Amino acid sequence: MTTVVLADDEALLRKALAALLALEDRITVLAEAEDGASAVRATLEHRPDVLVIDLEMPGVDGLGAVEQIRRVRPQQVILMLTRHARPGVLRKALRLGVRGFASKSAEPAHLTEIIHALHEGRRWVDPDVSALAVVDDCPLTEREIDVLRATGEGYSVVDIAARLHLAQGTVRNYLSHAMQKTQTRTRHEAARYAREHDWL
Repeated sequence: MTTVVLADDEALLRKALAALLALEDRITVLAEAEDGASAVRATLEHRPDVLVIDLEMPGVDGLGAVEQIRRVRPQQVILMLTRHARPGVLRKALRLGVRGFASKSAEPAHLTEIIHALHEGRRWVDPDVSALAVVDDCPLTEREIDVLRATGEGYSVVDIAARLHLAQGTVRNYLSHAMQKTQTRTRHEAARYAREHDWL
């Protein structure tokens, strides 16, 4: 029996998937979560074999939730669902130890197969997701991506420095390099440019 926590902010999709997975003899859905914060709570409380989590959620997104969970449960097996897999996001997810990626449009039977594969210790990246990851023309470093992502979320340089445990001068340097690489005049323009090019 494989136990699962299911996290997705789209209630209809989440409940439909939970109901379909429950029909599987070998899968038990322990809890559902509607956002990143509740995904962290449910995972730490129920300790499932596999966390199935949507990448894009309000508040704490899928990556933020995974980061928090893996600090406490470094061996947690995670399947990330995504509609639009940006190369930078996939790289960060892999660094965080996510072992499986699937499209949100995947059939439930296919997701069941992936869940079992991950529980058995294998990795899984759907072909349509991996194809997007290969096309990576991003000139930004991981840290430049991190500071631009935080900028895009509205954080100040002071806040970014605190969130990423960096000196404010270091954050300004990363932002300056990112602005040069994107040929933009402000950090907000750089963040917008990077997002439009699917680098964040």
